[in-house]
Amino acid sequence: MKTLNKTPEKQLNTEEEIENLQNQNKVLIQQIEELTIKLNWYEEQFRLNQQKRFGSSSEKTNPDQLSIFNEAEKESRPEKEEPIIEEITYKRRKKKGLNKKSFEDLPVERIEYTLTEEEKICPICNNHLHQMSKEIRKELKVIPAQVVVVEHVKNIYACRNCEKENITTPIITAKMPNPVLPGSFVSPSLMAYTMHRKYSEAIPLYRQEKEYQNFGINLSRQNLANWIMYGANTWLKHLYNRMHGYLLKEPILHADETTMQVLNEEGKKPTSKSYMWLYTTGMYSNPIFLYEYQPSRAKKHPKKFLKGFNGFLQTDGYPGYNAVEDVTLVGCFAHARRGFTDTLKALPKDATTSKTNAEKGLEFCDRLFKLEREYKKEKLTPEEIYKKRLEKTKPVLQDFLSWLKIKEKQVLPKSSLGKAINYCLNQWDKLIAFMLDGRIEISNNRAERAIKPFVIGRKNFLFSKSPKGAQASAITYSIIETAKANNLNPFYYLTYLFEKLPNIDLDDMEELDQLLPWSELIPENCKIPNKE
Repeated sequence: MKTLNKTPEKQLNTEEEIENLQNQNKVLIQQIEELTIKLNWYEEQFRLNQQKRFGSSSEKTNPDQLSIFNEAEKESRPEKEEPIIEEITYKRRKKKGLNKKSFEDLPVERIEYTLTEEEKICPICNNHLHQMSKEIRKELKVIPAQVVVVEHVKNIYACRNCEKENITTPIITAKMPNPVLPGSFVSPSLMAYTMHRKYSEAIPLYRQEKEYQNFGINLSRQNLANWIMYGANTWLKHLYNRMHGYLLKEPILHADETTMQVLNEEGKKPTSKSYMWLYTTGMYSNPIFLYEYQPSRAKKHPKKFLKGFNGFLQTDGYPGYNAVEDVTLVGCFAHARRGFTDTLKALPKDATTSKTNAEKGLEFCDRLFKLEREYKKEKLTPEEIYKKRLEKTKPVLQDFLSWLKIKEKQVLPKSSLGKAINYCLNQWDKLIAFMLDGRIEISNNRAERAIKPFVIGRKNFLFSKSPKGAQASAITYSIIETAKANNLNPFYYLTYLFEKLPNIDLDDMEELDQLLPWSELIPENCKIPNKE
């Protein structure tokens, strides 16, 4: 037999080819791993997006709901005896209807139904009938809005005796309140009604225009818009500025921001984003909700608005608030919790390990919130809450932090679970800052709830035409939402303001203070009755 011996050159080429193939294989393996990570991330985002579009918006999680499909196997107990059948009688609870006690303060219109004199004759003995009793049926009657013309007649007086004696005759004019808008037929109530419908009930001006046409009155939406801007920028801004001064003196504030669109904004495209910022007081202070329009989300805006404030500022962790000076920033555990709920929504069904970790993170957050609910249920003072937190909340936080540091090394940083864990670790000093004072809340939900009315209104009116209009919207929202928080009816309160503000000295802070939503001098008809 002949043996074929490879030359050294051929052997060298073969070794190089093998080495090249091995290197290519390593590169391909690495690319596959990277693409698999990207694919998993995109799948997570897709599932999360689908859940946001079609799933429940609530973040509450029921552990029993996760095992609904294996409930039979889970709850099955073959060794357990069958229960003895027994007859049980019960009384069915009557379904709740309208609370008739809420009708007590309403005016009553009575309609009497009586018999004629001929009908009051007994059909049996022909004697006269007497009234034995009454049967009363109550109904709620709705009276649609009515539009009437109010004539303000100012009488002018002179002295006839001075006229006879050829003396200079004094002319004395009766006092008449100043109008809310000189030269216009708009009344305080009409201006208040327009604002209330747009900002409190989220009814756009074009729909209000059509409603007035149903009354036979042609009020263009341009007129309505002009009244809103004039009322806000001429009158309500004084109350807004006064509340801003009180806001800065508070020990605890909450802040949040959301996008809006302003068409005619200098130096920006009509499709670009502007922002509505919100600042509100804490739960132990007079409720103040101040909205501020700004063309961007830059850090200079909260820094300028909160200049002079030196307390606790609770936010959702947006870095723009880091520029605010002389404050202690407080994080939001609702946002931390949301990271784990989003992870559960984004995970595939077979992701057992990640699901367990997300549920564990969610469990830590729920334990913290449960303790806060217990403190409120016991009606503890801020000082007592501070002590309870050191006793009960602090150990939970310590265990949570230890768990986060362990899991940080075990999960992919760009996955939903990795982002949730990294958010908690990066924000940890701010998240635990609520432990410093019993008056601080564990979350920034107060600000998120307060900004929702604007978000709802934005869906209806879509955009503001100009920065001046956006500013008027911010001022009006501030007055209306602060009024609601102080248990005032926005329409009656705005009407009262437009009657009073044109007739007082706007530089007199004491007079302005009498018009603030929490003032004891606000008329009773502006207040929502307390049915309790």
